[in-house]
Amino acid sequence: MNARPTLELDSLTTEAMDPRFADLDTLEIGELAALMNEADAEVPRAVRAALPQIVPALEAASERMLAGGRLVYVGAGTPGRIGVLDASECPPTFSSPPEQVFAIIAGGPAAIVDAVEGAEDDASAGAAAMDAATIGPLDTVVGIASSGRTPFVVGAVRRAGELGALAVGLSCNAGTELSGVAAHGIEVVVGPEVITGSTRLKAGTAQKLVLNMFSTIVMVRLGKTYGSLMVDVHASNDKLRERAVRIVRAIAHVDRAAAVDALQAAGQSVKVAVVMLARGLGADDARAVLAAAGGRLRAVLEAGS
Repeated sequence: MNARPTLELDSLTTEAMDPRFADLDTLEIGELAALMNEADAEVPRAVRAALPQIVPALEAASERMLAGGRLVYVGAGTPGRIGVLDASECPPTFSSPPEQVFAIIAGGPAAIVDAVEGAEDDASAGAAAMDAATIGPLDTVVGIASSGRTPFVVGAVRRAGELGALAVGLSCNAGTELSGVAAHGIEVVVGPEVITGSTRLKAGTAQKLVLNMFSTIVMVRLGKTYGSLMVDVHASNDKLRERAVRIVRAIAHVDRAAAVDALQAAGQSVKVAVVMLARGLGADDARAVLAAAGGRLRAVLEAGS
């Protein structure tokens, strides 16, 4: 290995040693837990400090999603797995098709569980992944790299920009290479880790918080909620079916039996069930009304009030 990567790591705050944690291996479990909790509390503050970078990226991403674009996360190792986790939660929460929000991890699906040697060091593979995903002008690509220098991610974000996509770089250091190739560089500087260089800790938490914003806010803008209620929930198990009943009851102001009956007639679609109850329509007509309103339940209910 040449000297350049070592010198770069020496300059990264995520690789620095924090004197607070110098005697970590001598502490009792209670002390360790308190120390980690104290360190974790710094993360939301770092995210808040980055909001001036986060908000414009969210606004631009939302515009493209409203026009039919996709949200694509790209990462290697822990950031890649965090991207997979966040993307995989969108279909059950918002009934979004799997191809609308998805993640690409260096090394492919096998890397979700096992490390794939050298996969993160291949910038050309990152660029090729963008071509394979047919990334285009309506898409938003969020590259995630704690260091901000991971070649696979930098290569992917650079190529995404060349293809006309909204290129976003999310890192946990300042002045990163990733920010330099992105239209929107988001740098959540969380400082040294409890275990030096273990960026699955504070950096990983920061990345999940920011991705929570991306996947949640773009879906809210797409009309996937009514107030704070997840009206596009995919009721695929007992818990979610019960949640659907509670949501229908809360919006339509009906008893449990009416909500259950409406959901059954609506094929377990909360939105369709609510429109049926609120507007006195059959399931097919309710679906048509929703479709005409772009799937926005609030627009339908306010139009009928």
